[in-house]
Amino acid sequence: MNPRGTKVLGKQWPSTALWLVVCLASSSIVRAGDERRAIVLRDVTRETGIDFRHTDGGSGRHYIVEYVASGIALFDYNGDGRIDVYFLNGAPLPGTNSDTVPRNALYRNEGDWKFTDVTTEAGVGDTGHGLGVAVGDYDNDGHPDLYLNNFGPNVLYRNNGDGTFTDVTQRAGVANGDRVGAGVSFLDVDADGDLDLYVSNYIEFSYDRQVDHTDKGVDVYPGPDAYTPDPDTLYRNNGDGTFTDVSAESGVSAFAGNSMGMVCADYDNDGDTDVVVGNDEMENFLYENDGSGRFAEIGLLAGLAFDANGIPQGTMAVECGDYNNDGYLDFFMTSYARQLPALYRNSGNGFFEDITVLAGAGTAAVPMVTWGTGLVDFDNDGDRDLFIACGHIQDTIEAIQDTTSYEMANILLENREEKYVDVSRESGDGMAVKLVSRGAGFDDLDNDGDLDAVILNARREATILRNDTDNGNHWLEVSLRGVRSNRDGVGAHVKVVAGDLTQIAEVHSGRSYQSHYGTRLHFGLGRRDRIDRIDVTWIGGTAQRVKHVRADQIITITEDPGTTP
Repeated sequence: MNPRGTKVLGKQWPSTALWLVVCLASSSIVRAGDERRAIVLRDVTRETGIDFRHTDGGSGRHYIVEYVASGIALFDYNGDGRIDVYFLNGAPLPGTNSDTVPRNALYRNEGDWKFTDVTTEAGVGDTGHGLGVAVGDYDNDGHPDLYLNNFGPNVLYRNNGDGTFTDVTQRAGVANGDRVGAGVSFLDVDADGDLDLYVSNYIEFSYDRQVDHTDKGVDVYPGPDAYTPDPDTLYRNNGDGTFTDVSAESGVSAFAGNSMGMVCADYDNDGDTDVVVGNDEMENFLYENDGSGRFAEIGLLAGLAFDANGIPQGTMAVECGDYNNDGYLDFFMTSYARQLPALYRNSGNGFFEDITVLAGAGTAAVPMVTWGTGLVDFDNDGDRDLFIACGHIQDTIEAIQDTTSYEMANILLENREEKYVDVSRESGDGMAVKLVSRGAGFDDLDNDGDLDAVILNARREATILRNDTDNGNHWLEVSLRGVRSNRDGVGAHVKVVAGDLTQIAEVHSGRSYQSHYGTRLHFGLGRRDRIDRIDVTWIGGTAQRVKHVRADQIITITEDPGTTP
């Protein structure tokens, strides 16, 4: 058995020929007269007042649960119109002494790039070993609730609507046992108007099952293949504040995987929400929903299980967005070092094609271990760029290899006519930060119409990046309010048509690497200053249209339950 980090997971470095193709595919010719202005991301961490520092609880024993921590959540917890930040933290593992008990942290956005730590007053300072997080209004009272997927019992915090939360885990019945968590998502599996809960699980692990590894006499972390995969859990919302475990009857528990990142999305535009789970060192899962909350696993048939070479990857994050504006959601998955991440293009007929090389979406990431990611439009030009958070797993890697490092700079790829170009080194001091990134989230933190970034870094302080791109492009942000559907419109599709530009987006709860962001949908519009129409298709089939909307504003669309498709 080989230790993770010293053996390529499933395949070797690309051949010289493939490497040349990859490099050529990532290049771009800028035409004469092109007035494109660079994306600029500035590191403003120190001025924000956010002083969170992550710990993975490690003691030198190299427990596998250390390197899979942790995610973040960006959401407006108090309804003041500003996006707040919630960080998950680890917990001391055996052999670790701590003067203070690490806890999760909630920072309230005060505006003007100032944040206040309100963890104590809000009551969300969980001291468990936090791995994944999702936000969703499970009781439809208009206040977003928090679910934490931990190593150990999970936690459901109900938002009381007064700036505080209450731990309702036991009453709700969603603790999920003593397991190793990963990504988590709220979704409405059966279109009944309330949010159900998909909880992914990584491996079967306990301290007495610790598997020790060394390489060249150096202690290293094992990979998940040293343990048994653990099936995921699906909870159905009973509508009375409680949930029922329907993992078996839904078909979810029939498959065991090393789940990490995940996202729930309507990949086939049939009006119900499907589930895509990224598995570490084994095939990914695509659970197709029949509309009633019963799922068939079709990852292999659909082309999402393996990469273009038919090989399983060390998948970390699963992100979702329409990268080429063809009306179908595509998927991007990050992966382990010496593997290409994977961009899967949705053909629209139920199948996906790995076009990573063709689109230039992975070249810069090959030497890296890649984690949180975002398919988001940083420059408001009407297409989705790619942010990839990087950081190695092995804290001893530099004693073993001289070709990589533990701390890494993150990657920014600009979408230029469906080809990705690495602009990391020309996009501001925020892209020069070298740490060990894990969870990442993207939202408009200052309500100025462009997307900013928050990155959780293992064993270090967080990174807050302000988007200072100045190109005069227009934008629109859309919040949904369900009436017959779930309150936040989770699972709803939004189409924005502005002249010759048509874009779609979907409201997700939980995504990427064990994180949550983007409940308020963002659309870059380029030079278009008016929107012809906005079409919303809610879960359950209600459809409505809003016409003639001016650009450069944040709008809320409330469901009209009387409308029909």
